[in-house]
Amino acid sequence: MAAEKPHMNLAVIGHIDHGKSTTVGRLLFETGAVPPHIIESFRKEAESKGKGSFEFAWVMDSLKEERERGITIDIAHKRFDTDKYYFTVVDCPGHRDFVKNMITGASQADAALLVVAAPDGVMEQTKEHVFLSRTLGINQLIIGVNKMDVVKYDEKRFNEVKEQLSQLLKMVGYKPDAISFIPMSSFVGDNIGKLSENTPWYKGPTVLDALNALTEPEKPTNLPMRLPPIQDVYSISGIGTVPPVGRVETGIMKKGMKVSFMPANKEGEIKSIEMHHEEIPQALPGDNVGFNVRGIGKGDIRRGDVCGPADVPPPTVAEEFIAQIVVLHHPPSALTVGYTPPVFHCHTAQIACSFVELMKKLDPRTGQVKEENPTFLKTGDAAIVKIRPTQPMVIEKVKEIPQLGRFAVRDMGSTIAAGVCMDITPKQMR
Repeated sequence: MAAEKPHMNLAVIGHIDHGKSTTVGRLLFETGAVPPHIIESFRKEAESKGKGSFEFAWVMDSLKEERERGITIDIAHKRFDTDKYYFTVVDCPGHRDFVKNMITGASQADAALLVVAAPDGVMEQTKEHVFLSRTLGINQLIIGVNKMDVVKYDEKRFNEVKEQLSQLLKMVGYKPDAISFIPMSSFVGDNIGKLSENTPWYKGPTVLDALNALTEPEKPTNLPMRLPPIQDVYSISGIGTVPPVGRVETGIMKKGMKVSFMPANKEGEIKSIEMHHEEIPQALPGDNVGFNVRGIGKGDIRRGDVCGPADVPPPTVAEEFIAQIVVLHHPPSALTVGYTPPVFHCHTAQIACSFVELMKKLDPRTGQVKEENPTFLKTGDAAIVKIRPTQPMVIEKVKEIPQLGRFAVRDMGSTIAAGVCMDITPKQMR
């Protein structure tokens, strides 16, 4: 039975127009998750709108606005099965406006498929997504060099793009030798499910082979339960209040369990848990679930709250926290003490925070201290800093609950920095 296979969350990342949605649509098609007649109907609709190559992309982009603009806005969750795993695809938008959704997507992923178009090679968002993947703890990466049909399956061009990517990967601490680089065309179907005659020079795995070769992540069931709901709560008459979807990050969620939501400081009892529209008695780390909570009303909790056990230890709300960050882009104003209000994206929370102290500047390669109490930080700097959220915010120490200890910092539509939480001064909530 499919449900008995191990579960993996896969983020599909990369620059806009490099073919992420088409790749996901092709994977769903190749694994039988989407029947051919659905693809055919999308193809006809795409052609009628003059967007003939978009039929696979439209499998994912079900929002009307996305179809008309031809870009991915929200994160779509779709399931497909390989021989070894069943995957939930977290399709991450590449468009600049939507990097915050990319952060939400990547922070839920066990592995990432980075799609890079052969004609373009490494672009700005390719770099940004690789940085974020590393910081958000994605250790397993597969690289698809896409649109090989456009460069006439040129091996030389594939090797050039591979070399560009290898330099980028080394910079952030990935080992290129341990990563599969696959020449592919999602539109034509080259090297997705079977090796293509168009690339006789390529002898490596297909995309599906590479997905089967991923290592199942250890499930942190021994840690306290943490689940950040990814949407606001709404009501359905006769059913009650439904936080629609969240991913169990750590611990085990069980029916009948008493839970608290922080920082809302509300308590309730888990009435039922659903996964893929089937009720289940408990949910483990990595499971994307919907759940009903007795005692929680509409408006009691919102996106950014975290569900944990009602007893010890509930999710930690920070008064202040100490973090290690890497500056990816210099902000419009200098990154100094008092730099406010960049928005911190942590699990599903998006909260403005202030830099209250720049404690140490570090050598990004060795981690050694280069300067105590620097006056400012610039692109490429690594540092230890003290942060104060402007509103109550749940964050955990990365050494204790790594899944809730990572964050990205954004300002004026750019990702300024990414980092991890080292220590917390908790806020007294009760």
